Amino acid sequence: MENLGVQFCTPKFIERKVTSMGEYMLEMRGISKSFPGVKALDDVTIKVRPGTVHALMGENGAGKSTLMKCLFGIYKMDAGEVIFQGEKVQIINADDALHKGIAMVHQELQPIPERSIAENIFCGRYPTKSFGPLKVIDHKRMYEEAASLLKEVRMEYDPKAKLGTLSISQMQSVEIAKAVSMDAKVVIMDEPTSSLTDNEVEALFIIIDDLKKKGVSIIYISHKMDEILRISDDVSIMRDGQYVGTWEAKDLTTDMIIAKMVGRELTNIYPPRDDIEPGEVLLEVKGLTSILPESFKDIDLTLRRGEILGLGGLVGAQRTELMEAIFGIRHCSKGEIYYKGEKLQIRRPKDAISHNIGLITEDRRGTGIFGVLSIADNVSIASLDKYVDLGVVLNDKKIEELVRDNVSKLSIKTPSSKTLIQSLSGGNQQKVIISRWLANDPDILIMDEPTRGIDVGAKYEIYQIMIELAKQGKAIVMISSEMAELIGMSDRIVVMCNGRVTGEVSGEEATQEKIMQFATKFN
Repeated sequence: MENLGVQFCTPKFIERKVTSMGEYMLEMRGISKSFPGVKALDDVTIKVRPGTVHALMGENGAGKSTLMKCLFGIYKMDAGEVIFQGEKVQIINADDALHKGIAMVHQELQPIPERSIAENIFCGRYPTKSFGPLKVIDHKRMYEEAASLLKEVRMEYDPKAKLGTLSISQMQSVEIAKAVSMDAKVVIMDEPTSSLTDNEVEALFIIIDDLKKKGVSIIYISHKMDEILRISDDVSIMRDGQYVGTWEAKDLTTDMIIAKMVGRELTNIYPPRDDIEPGEVLLEVKGLTSILPESFKDIDLTLRRGEILGLGGLVGAQRTELMEAIFGIRHCSKGEIYYKGEKLQIRRPKDAISHNIGLITEDRRGTGIFGVLSIADNVSIASLDKYVDLGVVLNDKKIEELVRDNVSKLSIKTPSSKTLIQSLSGGNQQKVIISRWLANDPDILIMDEPTRGIDVGAKYEIYQIMIELAKQGKAIVMISSEMAELIGMSDRIVVMCNGRVTGEVSGEEATQEKIMQFATKFN
């Protein structure tokens, strides 16, 4: 196929292309959904074939997750119908969806950390045994079945271990095992690899291939183009809550997908740096060692004004733990931290904030947003002392001006500053968190996986913000598991492995091979 430009993205063209593919496992026809002040879905139709991976793509806020939540019964759609296995169905809630054969792996995890892995997998549907008229949970059977499931998906964790002892990537693996255990006919995977290592991603793709062979349909939401083109059979694209079109994955390229997603071409993934010259040393770390023996040890680090310092390494390298220690979340047994040559005593985050250090955490839902609070509250919460009159009264007008300015600057899609942040897409939530620290005007901003789960258009905007901050003389530490991002955005890259710094390379000289050598260099 040629000329797959945006001008061909018409329902008529797509209908002719798709109907030649045979019967459908699932059809969503004319789906619309509105929230106060915004129409999230506008007459969206997608059709999913049995035994295929159907990628659903679009920028953050395009409506992908909202559409899937309508399918899964989390949201009640305002208009439209769902045809599942040839029959029109009404899906009342998530439990109803599961019983009908539709499972979902959510982008934002909802673990029960104090319960076991097995209990999390079987939550709400525990195997039972009878003692006369009484039914009790059959723990032996539950643990055996959980162990079997984990082995089936190549994730052989102890099913009796508390879920809270696992990393975010391991928790996501458990969610995938849970979805597989449902014996569903349609499995929705919303950003399933956002926290997975390369080996775990490969294991997931094997699981997906096994599911396809059983006739299961996978609806796969991801912003990772290489994944989409590798595992997808069909690709549907949405923009601004509307359906753009559906194509066979083999007929698409990354550039084509991006053009259809954003309605324009992105010629450069990373904005130009304009030769920003790093200045004085703002932050210096000497011999920093965690109080925990399995964590980071003897870390020396410098960060200069106007510099973007990339921090690379594989999962478990202790990059996040190191930055959390600098921010006062974790404790150290020895080592020193200097800010502008002055030795600091950082015992808690408040100390770091008072010295103009900000932290955007990796776990957006768990430690980033305040889900039950508004956008205005989330933006202003780290700088409220600047918006207090007479020492006791918040100046709502000033806060509203702050939020309005940041919403415009970062292109946050929201109907109102009073909108609850939990109702926003993942990318827009991330922009709000960035706004929080911009409002606090830090000299040093630590950004842990700042573009995780964010589409290419929003990534570019965040990169532009980072570069603009560097131009203003701010210093940025960027933890990233994407080597292309590290190379494309960093002035310098420091690589960690097993809790130690194992190498450093300039952004200009960095290659994926060099970074991987350092990332696997166990001392």
